[in-house]
Amino acid sequence: MKVLIFGATGMVGQGALRECLRDDRVERVVTVGRTATGIRDAKLLEIVHRDLLSYSGMEESLKGFDACFYCMGVTSAGMKELDYDRVTYGFAVAAGEMLSHVNPQMKFIYVSGSGTDSSEQGRVMWARVKGRTENALLRLPLDAYMFRPGFIEPMDGIQSKTASYRLFYSLGKPFLPVLRRMLPNQVLSTREIGQAMLNVARHGFEKRVLEPKDIRSASGQVA
Repeated sequence: MKVLIFGATGMVGQGALRECLRDDRVERVVTVGRTATGIRDAKLLEIVHRDLLSYSGMEESLKGFDACFYCMGVTSAGMKELDYDRVTYGFAVAAGEMLSHVNPQMKFIYVSGSGTDSSEQGRVMWARVKGRTENALLRLPLDAYMFRPGFIEPMDGIQSKTASYRLFYSLGKPFLPVLRRMLPNQVLSTREIGQAMLNVARHGFEKRVLEPKDIRSASGQVA
């Protein structure tokens, strides 16, 4: 299987990349983003691409993939809706539209978030934008799945790029075992999300929109 990862330097993207590199059935991994991960591996190729709204001239480089894990995203804190929409909706749909032409019917997994508003009409800005993005991707000629994780536990030395998140995770780490016991279907690890992505890429899933409980189920799916 050949896998394309957008946003491999983020927390979820790092987890997805790690699981791909560890899986012998993944023969090739290509990452796309504004910065490289710096990881060295024989089956990894990194493409540094600055303009995430346009992929003109890159069709051949991004052709022939079985799956795409779109893990790119930013926090909405302090952002105006227009700017957040450009980065969230604009970047994701630009990638999806391009891939739907060069890899029709590929598995496309978009990492959204728990609480996303599919109606696009709610009062929470980020949830509306994420909902609009999900809906647009589901309309494309791709075999698309929306992942909506809730609380994410970073594992295997993975850290968030956002300083406030790193502080939060550092302070909250002692309470994670309790939180997992209290809310077993709301806390997912980066490892579980990466494994779920690979299983959905291979086998599909009964739902197009996966909430935390569904992602956990997919991570344990028989491969």
